[in-house]
Amino acid sequence: MAVDDKHISYRIYLVAVFIFLMAIAIVVKLTNIQWVEGDHYRKLAKQRTVRNFVIPANKGNIYSADGSLLATSIPNYEIRFDAKAPKQETFEKYVKLLSDSLGVFFDRPGAYFEKELRKARENKNRYYLIARNLSYTDYVKIKGFPLFNLGAFKGGIIIEQETVRKHPIGKIAERTIGYDRIDPATGVEVGKGIEWAFKSYLNGKDGKILKQKIAKGQWKPIRDVNEVDPIDGYDVISTIDVFIQDIAHHALLKQLEDYEADHGCVVVMETETGYVKAISNLGRAEDGSYYETTNYAIAESHEPGSTFKLVDLMAILEDKVADTSTVYDSHNGVVKYYGRSVRDSHNGGYGKVSLARGFELSSNTVMVQAVYEAYKNNPSKFVNHINSYGLNKTLGLHFKGEGRPYIPQPGDKHWSGVSLPWMAFGYGVSVTPMQTLAFYNSVANDGVMIKPQFVSEIKEWNKTIKKFDVEVINPKVCSPETLKKVKAVLLNVVKKGTGSKLYSKDFSMAGKTGTAQMNYGGKEGKSALYYASSFVGYFPAEHPKYSCIVVVHKPNTAKNNYYGADVAGPVFKRIAQKIFTDAPSTNKIKKLDSKIPKQEISYEKFDKESNKKLNQIPNLKGMPGMDAVALLENLGLKVRVNGMGKVKKQSIQAGETISKNATIVLELS
Repeated sequence: MAVDDKHISYRIYLVAVFIFLMAIAIVVKLTNIQWVEGDHYRKLAKQRTVRNFVIPANKGNIYSADGSLLATSIPNYEIRFDAKAPKQETFEKYVKLLSDSLGVFFDRPGAYFEKELRKARENKNRYYLIARNLSYTDYVKIKGFPLFNLGAFKGGIIIEQETVRKHPIGKIAERTIGYDRIDPATGVEVGKGIEWAFKSYLNGKDGKILKQKIAKGQWKPIRDVNEVDPIDGYDVISTIDVFIQDIAHHALLKQLEDYEADHGCVVVMETETGYVKAISNLGRAEDGSYYETTNYAIAESHEPGSTFKLVDLMAILEDKVADTSTVYDSHNGVVKYYGRSVRDSHNGGYGKVSLARGFELSSNTVMVQAVYEAYKNNPSKFVNHINSYGLNKTLGLHFKGEGRPYIPQPGDKHWSGVSLPWMAFGYGVSVTPMQTLAFYNSVANDGVMIKPQFVSEIKEWNKTIKKFDVEVINPKVCSPETLKKVKAVLLNVVKKGTGSKLYSKDFSMAGKTGTAQMNYGGKEGKSALYYASSFVGYFPAEHPKYSCIVVVHKPNTAKNNYYGADVAGPVFKRIAQKIFTDAPSTNKIKKLDSKIPKQEISYEKFDKESNKKLNQIPNLKGMPGMDAVALLENLGLKVRVNGMGKVKKQSIQAGETISKNATIVLELS
């Protein structure tokens, strides 16, 4: 018995020693946690219970010059369903009602949604997609459906919100408006156009707020001195005019489609300010449609062809080495320099013509001879003129990716004997359409060359933060005498030169056609050669208000010709004509009281139809709400309207007999 008691005592001592050692270990660990690792664990605890959250700043809007909203940020909603969240009895009670509501909303059978919801619950799907890309109005509707209106924990609704950038009036000047976003592949911020160039104004500054974690994974704001309010972004007022933009876009699109061209661009600029009122850049997709792919007007630097001849004329007249009346022999349309031929587009040339007439007819031989004879012993003098016009450097636009020009300089390793004559008819040099337009605009603007502008001001509500004034590149590109002669010749290009097809006695235009061979030195040879057709000028010719350039690349030569007057010219004329007739420069109206037979017949037909006595309810589906209300009230009906937009449903069906003082309910969407 004594032995057993002894063994028991040993066991008790052993347990006691173990407990004592454990106690010491715990004390050591607690001491270590408290004093050695205390800061680390206190910081970890705070991170898991208290955290800084970002309060996003509201991004500023982009407006057109006429106040139209071009880009704005709106909330975008995605709704999902946690099929495990609702209790079984709650799910069974509301599933059919929810399915029917979803069916009406999405115009699909309610049975389809009931099947999908039950399947999601059976599979314990906690993230079943209901809808994405919802507007706030649609989100509120779905949120109020049976079951979903019980909330996240009882009804299983999951709501995710993000802010997206929208263009309310569609794809207008999409490439110029641009974007500013995070590339999902790299996580790097990328962008284009106004959105990117003016992001420091648009984006504002995010705020921050401290929140504490509470039950069920939710976070409660802690209002203290650490809270920083967000600073909303400023609004950017662009120079784009929606009316002119619409004209320019559709005029270019029609011509690209007619000529099955690869791509093209058009820019309309206000002469005195340099404000770009319209810019469209369209490239052809594989399916034959056109959309804004690249900002060709700014980014694409290429050989301009004959539009560059204005440089020749201005330099020659300014240096007085020849005059507009100086006569040159076109030598049957071919002249040679260092074994290479310069040819006129007209077979046989133009005989002996003056410098002015050679420019009007876009004679390569005449213009090349004039430049070569004047500057062959001092080509730097000619090139210095080009440099003084700013054509040897970028315009310094705010946009990223502006194309770099190339003007060969005497003494460069690429300079050769043919450099000077080739430059004279727009080859061996490279400029962007925007540079060419800025140069021609200087003629329209009485010799003052100004920088194109895409933004007029930065605003915070009605307060102007920054205004972008006219920026002069060159205050005097040439003398008044030269300017007067150049203007007269540009006017004659349209009146009796290569642009004569564009002439109209009703309104005046001045400009220059251009047709350039592209990719003529490519490895593929003649099969890769194509043409770039252009027209650049201003209107009205006497008192220019706008300058404009049109460039069309790779028109289908199998179907049509490729000359600038035929391909690009009509776009210029259509734009000028529509703008001009919208705001005519004359206040004299002839034959105001005379009747036009076609209009009279059309009016009589309309009047007869409109005076017919209607006794049946018309079909209003798809009609704008305001028009539908006006029509029904004229028929003697009382109208009640639910919603906004176009008519989706009408309470009295089309074809039913009209009852006096009856009330009809219209549902709009």
